[in-house]
Amino acid sequence: MQRNMMMKILYYDCFSGISGDMNLGAMLDLGVDPAYLLGELKKVNIDDSYEIRISREKRRGIEGTRFEVLLQTHDHSHQHRTYSDIARLLEESGVSARAKNTGLNIFRKVAEAEAKVHGCDVEEVHFHEVGALDSIVDIVGAAVCLDYLQVDRVLSSPVEIGGGFVRCTHGILPVPAPATVEILRGIPLKSGAVAFETTTPTGAAILAATVDSFTDKLNFTPVKIGYGVGQRDTEIPNVLRIYLGESGEGESDPDVAEQDAWVLECNIDDMNPELYDAVMDRLFEKGALDVTLTPILMKKSRPAVTLSVICDQERKKEMEEILWLHTSTFGLRAYRISKVMLKRDFSTVETKYGPVTMKQAYFKGKRIKSKPEYEDCKRLAGEKGVSILEILDFLSSGKCR
Repeated sequence: MQRNMMMKILYYDCFSGISGDMNLGAMLDLGVDPAYLLGELKKVNIDDSYEIRISREKRRGIEGTRFEVLLQTHDHSHQHRTYSDIARLLEESGVSARAKNTGLNIFRKVAEAEAKVHGCDVEEVHFHEVGALDSIVDIVGAAVCLDYLQVDRVLSSPVEIGGGFVRCTHGILPVPAPATVEILRGIPLKSGAVAFETTTPTGAAILAATVDSFTDKLNFTPVKIGYGVGQRDTEIPNVLRIYLGESGEGESDPDVAEQDAWVLECNIDDMNPELYDAVMDRLFEKGALDVTLTPILMKKSRPAVTLSVICDQERKKEMEEILWLHTSTFGLRAYRISKVMLKRDFSTVETKYGPVTMKQAYFKGKRIKSKPEYEDCKRLAGEKGVSILEILDFLSSGKCR
């Protein structure tokens, strides 16, 4: 009998945002061994004196773990380090290869955002707050904790960013600060729960570098729940909640992938039908996952068409721009969906008409369906002077090599 394999899931519930210290507090609250974390952090050769304090605190009645980095000597708040300096610190440290790679990816997210905001190369970026000792501890600690937990998949809710303004090295900036919002590009956000910054650059980078998918759906069984306590005591509980859970056989099937996507729709009753072909081509060229036209009847029984586009979060704005500029619509509907897809691969078969690409789909380790790429069949039909149906019949006959 085949054993039911369980997938280990880590889920960030960012209803009050996320910061580096809140993340480590929640990880410890979840069950990461404090002695292990502190021991791994000592393997990073930072020429500074600091102390870590771990305590239990409450925010709005919710008790959790507070993680603090206390600087013991001079003021570190304006200490600058480059991305190369930090990369060297991690590469020369004794933490595991997986933790090193995760930590470098997190810092890279911050470096790329800072480079874009300030108009310089990544290697030239001088970190300020994020390069300070406490943030190095937060980021390396996040990588160490993820390595300790050995989860199979990391998920997150949409991220609360707060509101108002924040004071930093460059002065007073709107929330989210430019570097933070650059890190959060493509990530679903919420705002306005409180009038201050709830998600820091460090917290944003941890999510951007480690989360596989952002969703409000909890399709797993929670096993442990941890709360990381933030610095402020505010109108909402200033805590980060993290779930450690398991998903069953259906969820853990490696041949089935689920991802969030967007549907954009508009109803059109006043556009030349000949223009739809060009609009669809443009949408696909810019990365649309699917485009469909559905005939409908509008008010006063006017015949019309619903133009529907499925796309990833990062392509949403581009799709909207095409619909504004290349159709006659004055309005759009947009809503989030979940796409579930079978694992697929491609192979080439030789036919008497020429090579045809075949797409195969898999489920529970078995190939369950196969189909030829239509464009290949269409091209060969034109070249050989035969019908597409003739090529499809030949493919289904089993005579291909």
